[in-house]
Amino acid sequence: MRLVSPASRPDPAEVERGASILCAWGLRVEVGAHAFDRLGHYLAGTDDDRLHDINDAFRDPDVRAVFSTTGGKGAYRIADRLDFEAIARDPKPLIGFSDATTLHLIRWQRSRAGGFHGPHLGWRDAYYGAVAAERLRQALMDPAPLTIRQDPQEPTAAVTTAGAAEGILMGGTLGLISGAVGWACPRFEGAILFIEAIDQAIGSIDRSLTQLLRSGHLDGVAGIAIGQFIRSAEARPGKWSMVDVLQDRLRPLGVPILGGLPVGHGPAPYTMPLGTRARLDADAGTLSVEPGVR
Repeated sequence: MRLVSPASRPDPAEVERGASILCAWGLRVEVGAHAFDRLGHYLAGTDDDRLHDINDAFRDPDVRAVFSTTGGKGAYRIADRLDFEAIARDPKPLIGFSDATTLHLIRWQRSRAGGFHGPHLGWRDAYYGAVAAERLRQALMDPAPLTIRQDPQEPTAAVTTAGAAEGILMGGTLGLISGAVGWACPRFEGAILFIEAIDQAIGSIDRSLTQLLRSGHLDGVAGIAIGQFIRSAEARPGKWSMVDVLQDRLRPLGVPILGGLPVGHGPAPYTMPLGTRARLDADAGTLSVEPGVR
């Protein structure tokens, strides 16, 4: 297992904690040479050094999974220079979320390689906890189909429509998906698109969805799965909420929409496969996903 920092610099103590969890499962853990570098106030070293670490992990046949240490900012700066031939030759999974969204998208676009929307290995027990650790272990070491059930208390549950759909599951953080249009974002025709967000104003959500619509990336999408929109355009008297803009932009597509999935930037995250087949059942309130490893 290789831990790398393609975006921001992690807390070394948190990475040590994450590594200790993997080691307790009997896995051999290595940390990228530049994982704790710093450039400016938000990058884990230079683009070339961060790129070297992640490409070295993809090329090394002894590395069987690659973990992002943290999100933040910067993975999008190196995504187009990944070694896509190495990824296609040995499509080992990448685990991460948030800023890793761009990496997941372009790995699928260029190499048809899947991954996991899952916890970073800069591990915070108070945030991830034992539940997230067990979900991660099962996804990697005891793979089985995963069913995620709608949480009616999640605000996005109100966006749910009806019907069912099947397709390859893709997606991640909404703003990073729309930011990848034109260079790193695959078309979602026939796919189940998963979206989540954090700290997004109403205009940002509207712009991201409109970009995906106008660019044609949602043409032929099979269904939309919506996770957590945390601290994002909460309902206020006389103003559109996040729910309003999601309904306005997505319901005209006429495809099944399942909101309220407890997946995103919230605590105890799922390790959810990306790039595998999934079934969305809006009537039953479930998203069922095939294993991400065999």
